[in-house]
Amino acid sequence: MAVGIKSLVAAGLVLGVALAPAASAQDRADLAPYAMLRSLQFVQDSVVLGDHSAAEMQRFMLETIDQRLRTADPSVFEDPRNVDAALVYAMSGGNPATLEYLASRDVAGNFDNRVADGLRKYLGGRGTLIEKSLSEMAKEYRDEKIGPYLSLVSGNVMVAKDPKGALVFYDWARLTAPGTIIEEAALRRSVAITVDANMVAQALSYSRKYARRFIHSPYASQFADFFVQLVVGHFGEITQDDIDGAVEFMDADRRREIFLRIARSAAIAGKNDLARLASAKAETLAKSPTPEALAKLYGGFANIPTKDIGQAIQAIANVPEETLSPRDRALRQAAKTVAEQVVSRPTADSLAQDKAIKLTNTEDAKSPVALPRNEIAGPASATERPMAGTAAKFDPAFQTFVDSGRSKLSAIDAMLKEENASK
Repeated sequence: MAVGIKSLVAAGLVLGVALAPAASAQDRADLAPYAMLRSLQFVQDSVVLGDHSAAEMQRFMLETIDQRLRTADPSVFEDPRNVDAALVYAMSGGNPATLEYLASRDVAGNFDNRVADGLRKYLGGRGTLIEKSLSEMAKEYRDEKIGPYLSLVSGNVMVAKDPKGALVFYDWARLTAPGTIIEEAALRRSVAITVDANMVAQALSYSRKYARRFIHSPYASQFADFFVQLVVGHFGEITQDDIDGAVEFMDADRRREIFLRIARSAAIAGKNDLARLASAKAETLAKSPTPEALAKLYGGFANIPTKDIGQAIQAIANVPEETLSPRDRALRQAAKTVAEQVVSRPTADSLAQDKAIKLTNTEDAKSPVALPRNEIAGPASATERPMAGTAAKFDPAFQTFVDSGRSKLSAIDAMLKEENASK
């Protein structure tokens, strides 16, 4: 009941601000910045919980709060709640120049100059210069309204030099702001750190938490990239039960997408058992021809090095061309070429067959992404990765697959030559 009441109150504030232009400018000017900030926080939390339509309201709220802060009488900031609102606004995707403006006009000493100066440097891209002082301020303000935000900022600054130390700040940020955009950002960055550091148990733990709470976030595709990397890189140490436990709270469509991505990466990496497992799971979840075709395609990749290569060639050939993206068509062609060369007698030109395959620049289907300025407290540059979107000039996945096939053909040629020489 308490949560419902809180949501209704916050929603009322959002509606109140949204309808302000129809009322009067005076009404908006009288609204305290801290009250407006609550509306922004409600909207941002709604976005990461899956209401992507709230992103437009977020942009409106940021602009409205910016105007309110810049036109506020200096006496407004005698209320510490409004000072906190200005600081949180700056760390919530707001205009950094507004914090600079407010701090420069603060002759009454309402702002803590250390915090204001530290945030100005951080938002200006110079956070590493004040890593120690930001960490100290995060601890000092740990129990205050700005505490979770400062913890997130400190983790972002620390991650380049001390990733494990950054996890401490991310843990504190998410534990003091559960169910919010702060927790989403902290969890996502914790997954990134632990995956890159090969901290398998911790990465699995963070992944389960993220998948259960924020799989509908517009940033969930970043999480999926890291989770696939974790599973493919550590399958064996990570079991089928571990994978199922991480995805069990996802809806069928998202589970299928995860399994397809695992199958594709595993097939390219030569993790054939995992590729077959993930392909089979994706196929059982398929409700339309395209996902089913992809599952069969990746399963066919995995069977090329086995005694069932004939069936693999047939399965790959049976995948309808129109169901594949340009990138997967290139992979399909590469797989067919490698498979056909494996079963054919080697010639002098065997290792040059891949030259006939041409790649074009393509753009992958994109997951919903957040609007600009939606990233809370700025990105953690050392761990954030760009969303999958535009393919490189040469698809790395395709090149890896071809190189793997080339090495297999080379080994087969060498064995056959030795056999012929011994006769």
